[in-house]
Amino acid sequence: MPDSGLHELLAEVASLYYEEDLTQGEIAARLGLSRVKVYRLLKQARDEQVVTILIDWPIKRDARLERELWQAFGLADVLVMQSVAADQGAGLHQLGQLAARYLEQVLQDGATLTVCLGRSTCETISAIRPGFRAHVRVAPALGSMPFAMRELDSGALARRLAQKLGGDVLDLAAPAMADSPAAAEVLRSQRDIRRALEAAENANAALLGIGNLDPAQSVFVKGGFMTPSELAALVESGAVGDIAGRLFTVEGRFLDNSYGDRIIGVSVEALRRIPRTIAVAMGPEKTSAICGALRSGVVQVLCTDDRTASAVLERVGGHGD
Repeated sequence: MPDSGLHELLAEVASLYYEEDLTQGEIAARLGLSRVKVYRLLKQARDEQVVTILIDWPIKRDARLERELWQAFGLADVLVMQSVAADQGAGLHQLGQLAARYLEQVLQDGATLTVCLGRSTCETISAIRPGFRAHVRVAPALGSMPFAMRELDSGALARRLAQKLGGDVLDLAAPAMADSPAAAEVLRSQRDIRRALEAAENANAALLGIGNLDPAQSVFVKGGFMTPSELAALVESGAVGDIAGRLFTVEGRFLDNSYGDRIIGVSVEALRRIPRTIAVAMGPEKTSAICGALRSGVVQVLCTDDRTASAVLERVGGHGD
């Protein structure tokens, strides 16, 4: 959050642009700034959530694909969006809105919600309507990422969600992955870290992404927690995706290795105990990862799009298209 003086400037520039419909040139002239400076301030206002833009997409669902996924994996609930946007970025915005409407329906005052890192969870939180309130406690499901990725990490998303909902947040002051299993054990034993993890592991609901293991996209490679060659070795051993940093195979078996022992986050056993785990994911590159996640016993609710749903059903032999 910017300091009060900068926050006021960001709010003023955003108000002139979005509410009074002044051009960037007119704002620059009024405030004695350059147009480049005004552009940068508007971008910063969006990045720091001083102003939020919510496009209300007309979202339709595919009941047939929802039924087939429910039958194939025994899920508690399935939401399959009919694709409208050709661009995957716009599609993810739409999917975030679908997941946000679902989350608004199921959140109850006094509940604890745990949140994991990722672009899909970020989109879901961004799509929570400004007027919606649920006095919940929000706890990160995973420790922090390096500063360059901080806007997508679990702690940052937990704080944003708690702020939007008018709830409380528990900080998890630890990295997503420690340098060694022994170091992770020491960190988990610290009072405040243990308290945050216990809250996350005893949550009433979880909002999760499903990560695939493309080295160009992997948060663990980007975060410097493992090298591309180390990730490639894990893929060679059968890993296809991760949930809350926990690696699993396409059959839904979680890998037992030193990387998992270094994670500072919710355990697999705890994820399976959470009454409502909501996974938001889409994209053909995630087909195997979503299959494994749905077989793992961790996911009770899936929110995806029709193209991804069809690909997943074809992957498991449950769809004839």
